[in-house]
Amino acid sequence: KYKGITCIRIGARRGEANEEEERILREKSEVKTPTFDTTPCFHASIDDLDIGLFRKEFLPKVVKATILKRDKRDIKQQLASLNLFDTIHDYPTVAGILLIGKAPKSKLFGAYIQYVKFAGKNRASKVLNERQFSGNLIIMLKELESFIKYTIQTQRPVFVTVLREEMRINYPYEAIRELAMNSVMHRNYQTNAPAKFYEYSDRIEIDNPGNLYGKVRPDNFPNENDYRNPIIADAMKYLGYVNQFNRGVNMVQEILEKNDNGLAIFDFKDITTFKVTVMNADIEADNETGIEADNEADNEADNEADNEADNEADNEADKLTERQLKIIALINEDNAISREVISKRLGVGDSSVYRDIKKLKKIGKLKRVGSDRGGYWKIN
Repeated sequence: KYKGITCIRIGARRGEANEEEERILREKSEVKTPTFDTTPCFHASIDDLDIGLFRKEFLPKVVKATILKRDKRDIKQQLASLNLFDTIHDYPTVAGILLIGKAPKSKLFGAYIQYVKFAGKNRASKVLNERQFSGNLIIMLKELESFIKYTIQTQRPVFVTVLREEMRINYPYEAIRELAMNSVMHRNYQTNAPAKFYEYSDRIEIDNPGNLYGKVRPDNFPNENDYRNPIIADAMKYLGYVNQFNRGVNMVQEILEKNDNGLAIFDFKDITTFKVTVMNADIEADNETGIEADNEADNEADNEADNEADNEADNEADKLTERQLKIIALINEDNAISREVISKRLGVGDSSVYRDIKKLKKIGKLKRVGSDRGGYWKIN
C-alpha cells in the first residue's frame, strides 16, 4: 500500500485494487480478526430476535436437556454463549439475526436466495417460475430443502426393455441440496446482493456472493476448507444440514456422475462470486432445440403423420411399432388417459406420442370419442 493506494498483481495484470479486492486481501491477512457473523448488528436489538424459536428449535439441538435444566442464566447470556448476542455492546450479532431474526432481510439486505426457472438456456427466455427464500435460516432452510426435493428434482419411468423400467432423475436431490446448503453457509453476507439459484432448461446455476475464502484457493479446492461464517457453519451442523467433514463436494460429484449429470462445474474466475453449474441429466432427445420446439412439434407431427398414414394405411395394422403397441396397451388400461401421461409413461417426447396417435387414428386402430378434456379413447 502506497499513499493510500493498494497495488496488486494477479498473473500478468498489475494495478490498483478495488474495494472488493482490498476486502479479499484483508480476509487473507487478518486471520485473527473476528468474522462478520460474530460482529454486532448495531441497527438491531434483542426485540428483533425470535426468542421462542430459539428456545424451541435451536437451543435443544445445541445443548443437552440435562444442562438446560440447570441453566439459570438470562436470555442474553444464553444467546451470547452461542455467539448470537454481543453483551459488551448489547446488540445481537449478525449470526443471531441470520439464524433467529424475525426479519433478517430488513437488517441484512442481501440475506435471501432468488430462485428463477427459465424456459430456455439463457435469461432472455420466458420465466416459468420465481420464488424468493428469505426469513431466518431455521425456517428458510426447511423451505429450501423441501423445495429442492419436491419441485427441483423430477423423476419419471423410462423403458429400458419392453418389460423393465427405470427411473430417470433430472437433478439428484442430495447433490443439489448439498450445493444449496454450501451456498448459504459460505456466502458473503456483507453485500446487498442475494444468492442466485437459476434453473435453465439444460442446467442449474447457483451463484452466491463471495469467492473462495481464507486458505482455500483454486489449486487446493475442494480438498482444503475454511469458513467465512464459522458461527453459521456450526449452527447448520447442529441443525443437521451440513457435516463439516470437508467431503461435501466430493460426495456431490459422485452422486452427479452416478446419475449421468456429469461433474459439477465450479467457476472461480469472478473474484466477487462463487458459481457452480450442474447439467440436466434428463433432456429429451426430441427436445434438443429447447422448450420452444414443443410449440412447433404439433404442426410438424400433423404433416408427418398424415403423409405416413396415407402411404401405409393399407398394411399398417400388420406393422405397428413397439411404441404404438404400448400406447394401445396403456389406453386399454385407461381409456381416459391423456397424451401427456402417455409420454411420461413411455419416456418419450410429447411430439412422438402425438405422431403415433395420429397414425393409429388414421389407420382406424384408434378413435377419439367426445372432447379432448371430457372424452375418451376407443380401440377398434
